[in-house]
Amino acid sequence: MREKLRVAAYAVCVRDGRILLARSPADDGTPEWVLPGGGMEHGEDPYDTVRRELMEETGYRIEVTGLLGIDSNRLRFPRAGLRRPATDHHGVRIVYTGDIVGGELRNEVDGSTDMAAWHDLDAVPSLRHIRLVDVALRLWRERPAAGRFAQEQS
Repeated sequence: MREKLRVAAYAVCVRDGRILLARSPADDGTPEWVLPGGGMEHGEDPYDTVRRELMEETGYRIEVTGLLGIDSNRLRFPRAGLRRPATDHHGVRIVYTGDIVGGELRNEVDGSTDMAAWHDLDAVPSLRHIRLVDVALRLWRERPAAGRFAQEQS
């Protein structure tokens, strides 16, 4: 089984009761909402990653205002033909808070997302979104001292 590690950085940007999200196609092509952010490039600091990714996906410049925590997620994918071996994927997602300090909201062109938008916090549960959005909002609301929820870790 092939082992794959992906480290990424994301930002929770909330203002006036609304959260900034980006839209990305799921594996089946159905759009789902995600936190703005993404994978680190080799040698890149996660602080720089989240600022770069947020600018690419939303058009905004942010000031990173805090570290909320780390979400570690492990998934196993079965072999998919000769070209895709079985994979043990481990995602480490660093979640920051950020304030918008410049730029203008726009959609990403030729990237991993196709739309960026502000959503009322109360509306998030009804949106089709990835699990990380829920994890990040819980981190933002509860601010656990260790940056994770002990009861959910193995």
